[in-house]
Amino acid sequence: MSAWAWPIHRPVATTLLTLAIALAGALAFRLLPVAALPQVDFPTISVSAALPGASPEVMAATVATPLERTLGRIAGVTEMTSSSSQGNTRVTLQFDLERDVEGAARDVQAAINAARASLPTSLPSNPSYRKVNPADAPIMILAITSDTVPIPRLYDIASTVLAQKMSQIPGIG
Repeated sequence: MSAWAWPIHRPVATTLLTLAIALAGALAFRLLPVAALPQVDFPTISVSAALPGASPEVMAATVATPLERTLGRIAGVTEMTSSSSQGNTRVTLQFDLERDVEGAARDVQAAINAARASLPTSLPSNPSYRKVNPADAPIMILAITSDTVPIPRLYDIASTVLAQKMSQIPGIG
């Protein structure tokens, strides 16, 4: 008897087997974990440099641009953003999910060393980098101010009343 003959000659067994497989699939589907915001750790590294007193335009032209040129050559970079402010520049690199963050950190350090010759000599120290997990960033920052209540009392209210109320919200704290 061939493999295809058995289901044809035994339709009741075939139907029961099909129903059992469908039921097992439905039960397994209900047990799959689902998260609105799944935990995905993107390999991300942030490079920062400081040049006290320099304007944002000077920081962008003399510090951010040379760093971007060398950091952009690193293999596996999927996204690069930079931000320059008064005396500070930050370049954030996001890598492929398959990229090892330790290997990426070594490549970033090598790129910083290579860019050092293009950076201003007045830069007080080499640019530094740190590994960042974007999922660790807070989704909300709450500030409380008052013209009538002193700051220590506001702190007490926030840490006792407000923190307790917010921790009772499902999914928080």
